[in-house]
Amino acid sequence: MPPAAIHLDRIDSRSFEKRLQDNPLVILPVGALEAHGPHLPLGADQIQAEATAEQLGERTGGLLAPSMAYGSCPGARRFPGTVSLTLSALTSGVAGVLSEFGRMGVRRLLVLSGHAERGHMAALREAADLAMQTHPRLKVVVLSDYDFVYELRGTAAPATDGHAGLLETSRVLHLASHTVGAERPVVARGGSPFVPGPPGLEEWPESVQGDTRMASGELGARVQAHVLDRLEATVRELLPG
Repeated sequence: MPPAAIHLDRIDSRSFEKRLQDNPLVILPVGALEAHGPHLPLGADQIQAEATAEQLGERTGGLLAPSMAYGSCPGARRFPGTVSLTLSALTSGVAGVLSEFGRMGVRRLLVLSGHAERGHMAALREAADLAMQTHPRLKVVVLSDYDFVYELRGTAAPATDGHAGLLETSRVLHLASHTVGAERPVVARGGSPFVPGPPGLEEWPESVQGDTRMASGELGARVQAHVLDRLEATVRELLPG
């Protein structure tokens, strides 16, 4: 059985120094504070990233860095509670954290984002590239768990399922059911990805994309198992110990 995940903020400096000798995987969860409809919490992305990082760490013996709780969420800025950083601010902040890990000797680092917006992910990848240029021995992999969740669209959920939809609602029901409200919205998001800027009120009346009425913790457990299997395989391929 692999060792349990170790939280970096719960061990002392000397213990961390000793663990560095084993070339550990460090996992940095990244979330966002963003509206997820009337039924999911503002911190849904962080909840999912942290729970997944914990479970992945248990499988791999990884070290869990404290989460970065804010991201770039321009599409949901008009909904109350959303905090959206500029891409430059996000890139700068994440690059600084990754560079510090590289400076102290970390060689394998996974940036695991629970938020998958395109600009947000591009900023994380730019940050990783900057850190690796500064510290050539540092290797960083950047991905969102939703790269794997959305592999299930067209089978476990409609192909049009998206933000705070059936898959995400089910997953949060599985991981943190106490945070999920009773409403089950149905929203068909309009607009085109080729038109810049966030969708308007008529195109996206609620911060949801999909039909959540059939959401369940059981479906969420199947989604989470798929994500973990895909993540573990990806880490073992791209960040071997």
